[in-house]
Amino acid sequence: MTEQPTPRTTPRTLPSTTERTLPGTSPRTSPRTGPWAAARRAAERVDAATPEGRDRAVDALRAAAVLGVVLGHWLVTALVADGRTLRTASPLQHLPWLAPLSWAFQTLAVFFLVGGHVATRGHASARARGIPYRRWLGGRLARLFGPVTALLGLWTAVTAALLLSGAEYATVRTLVKLALSPLWFLLVFAALTAATPLLSRLHPLWPLAVVLHVDLLRFGFGAPAALGWLNLAAGWLVPYTLGAAWARGELERRRSGWTLLLGGTAATAALLLLAGYPASMVGVPGAAVSNLDPPTLAAVTFGIAQCGLALLLRERLRRAMRRPVAWAAVALVNLSVMTVFLWHQTALMATTATGLLAGRLPGLHTVPDGLDWVAARLAWLPVFVLVLALCRSAFRSWERGGGGRHGRSRVVAAHRPTDRGPTEGVRHVRRHV
Repeated sequence: MTEQPTPRTTPRTLPSTTERTLPGTSPRTSPRTGPWAAARRAAERVDAATPEGRDRAVDALRAAAVLGVVLGHWLVTALVADGRTLRTASPLQHLPWLAPLSWAFQTLAVFFLVGGHVATRGHASARARGIPYRRWLGGRLARLFGPVTALLGLWTAVTAALLLSGAEYATVRTLVKLALSPLWFLLVFAALTAATPLLSRLHPLWPLAVVLHVDLLRFGFGAPAALGWLNLAAGWLVPYTLGAAWARGELERRRSGWTLLLGGTAATAALLLLAGYPASMVGVPGAAVSNLDPPTLAAVTFGIAQCGLALLLRERLRRAMRRPVAWAAVALVNLSVMTVFLWHQTALMATTATGLLAGRLPGLHTVPDGLDWVAARLAWLPVFVLVLALCRSAFRSWERGGGGRHGRSRVVAAHRPTDRGPTEGVRHVRRHV
């Protein structure tokens, strides 16, 4: 007889720890399935597509700065309904003790700090690769002004429709002024970006001295108030040139961050307590002096303190951004940062106008004169976020190069955290996220 071969059996493979269903759950609710798992896998893909040498702290600071401004506007801007008229108001008018809230949400200085840093490194990298100034500037300005085309187009149509429908002129003026108010920032930022080759080595003390002398002339010697508009450029030039110094590797030591933080804080406290500057770091309707419109010395010294804090937080942010979910959230904001900034006031007004159909709603159309209004406004924030997300979905393509010509977004530069030269360690990639 011939011996029959022994049948071979395949050993049963036990599921790994990560594949086993947890007690009390079904396979459909396994940790590796469902929306949260899908979101985490998407975050991991974004993390994997990001260049290894990219300084993620830069992107985190930019996102925090823009979201701080957006949240601040949503908290201190009220549209009060008086009959058929809408007028702007602020809880800081009626609750001045809330002024310290403006310190947390007035983060424009950090945005200019990051802008100066990125523009200085980007221009130096472009020069090293032989890219002419005109081409470099054109690319940056296209990113800045792309969303403006859509914003102006929509609000031109809305304004015409409101006027033709017989809306109160005061209401139309209030809405248009609020919708277009972010453009002042964009114009200043664009001008400083264009002047980057001249400003990249300017010491921050020079524009700071201009702000000091302008305020001294205005408030000490009675010079015309119009002189203060010189500070619109000089005031924001201070954090912008600090960003350029950061790009040159001059602010890498923690001592630099502490000097800016403590010096700026001490100077701001002295100006508020001894020189009579307003405590609020944002404009308050009806106030005799605004720290922001135009920037005062107090706003600039406060911005210096914020820049110092931002520099001190760099290492912690770099560690935090190693987490894929946190980095994906920051990358999402940065991919449409100008769209978010330009459309956040429109989201506020769209919610307010729609809410009028249901009558005067607390926290939306009522006078902001009590903590009940503050509580109601906090409850409206998720609605503002949802409407802003809709605006982002509708108009984000304009930030990618105008009208959606570029369907996908890309990480365009890797900002290597180093104290070497401004061009060393900078590389351009085409990684889609």
